[in-house]
Amino acid sequence: MAPPDVTAIVRACLRDGAGGSPTAVVLDDDRLGDEERRRVPLEQGTSHAVFLQVPRPDAPEPPLVRIRFFTSEGELPACGHGTVAALAFLASRAGAEAGPEYRVTLRASTRTFDGWAVRQGAEGASSPYFSAGFDPGPVGIRYPTAAERGLALAPLGIAGQGAAPGVRVAGVGRERLLVPVASRAALAAVDPDLDGLRDACDRLGLLGAYVYSPPSPAGRLAARMFAPSIGVPEDIANANSTACLAALLARQGTTRISVDMGDAIGKPATITATAHVGPSGVRIRVGGTAGAVGLRVAGRPEA
Repeated sequence: MAPPDVTAIVRACLRDGAGGSPTAVVLDDDRLGDEERRRVPLEQGTSHAVFLQVPRPDAPEPPLVRIRFFTSEGELPACGHGTVAALAFLASRAGAEAGPEYRVTLRASTRTFDGWAVRQGAEGASSPYFSAGFDPGPVGIRYPTAAERGLALAPLGIAGQGAAPGVRVAGVGRERLLVPVASRAALAAVDPDLDGLRDACDRLGLLGAYVYSPPSPAGRLAARMFAPSIGVPEDIANANSTACLAALLARQGTTRISVDMGDAIGKPATITATAHVGPSGVRIRVGGTAGAVGLRVAGRPEA
């Protein structure tokens, strides 16, 4: 099978215009099989790839775009920073005709949801940036079982550091552990046994472990996401886990967070999330800045 004709490499969840998580975004007309889709992240040097099926130009508004997410290990039901990258790509592709705020309905494997993107800077800039966000859907939060607490915390090397009482299992789609530590310094010192963590997550059906520091009064904190079971030893940016944390912290009175990730691997990223608590529960909005949409053709960087 030939490689996809058009691939954009979008840096999602930038911090102050730098860093971010490079994500492959592919216009997909179903020519590729899943094995070919799994190879795209490896060929493009990214942790994740996003595949989009866009409607015809005469399709009704708002547009409905089918979106799928892959790592080298296989398909994911959701990917937060991949969604941010896709929204920036679609907004850039739509151009000025989309108006000041590009809005789209995305259809993933398990649900349909809204996304939006706003251009930062002048129209026509050679390297556009977009502030993008989306509705991640309902967040489920529960206490971990004894097996989850023991098997998954031990490979992180923090089981005896007081994290266990605050650990939760949360998910928007697939569940993952939310693990608090005492400080940013403690977060930076986490050195997991990735093989052990993969074995534990595979056994427990967990996506991985999202380890985070306490939020400041303004809601700023840091986090690291370890997900070796999906081929991502440490994620540069993980928006869906940040959405899960936002839902948890909203119960404690913090309704807006800004999460720094990627520093341990030299690729700074920041994800933002807001929580609105109402009669029907907690509603989350999560996103970040995405930019420098770099076009590649047949796997080769554009000149």
